[in-house]
Amino acid sequence: MNRPDPRRATVLYAMSATCAAIGALLWVRGRTSTPPRVYGSFLAADSYISSAWQVWSQAVPEERLGLYLVAAGLVLAVAGRLLSDRRD
Repeated sequence: MNRPDPRRATVLYAMSATCAAIGALLWVRGRTSTPPRVYGSFLAADSYISSAWQVWSQAVPEERLGLYLVAAGLVLAVAGRLLSDRRD
């Protein structure tokens, strides 16, 4: 019988944890961030330092992307668990 490599489950768990952690951070950032204030053509960066770097497109807000990544992390964790159960 062809048994799966024992490192596959470990890799899936690591990917799952990474997706879930990044997703949680993006979800928190999307929930707590406020847009920077703009005075005329001057960005008021003195009182609020915000990242202008977009993680994703404008069509998918960071909060929703974070939830998608958390869900992907859960799916990967289940897949890793099923793979390790099949191996035993």
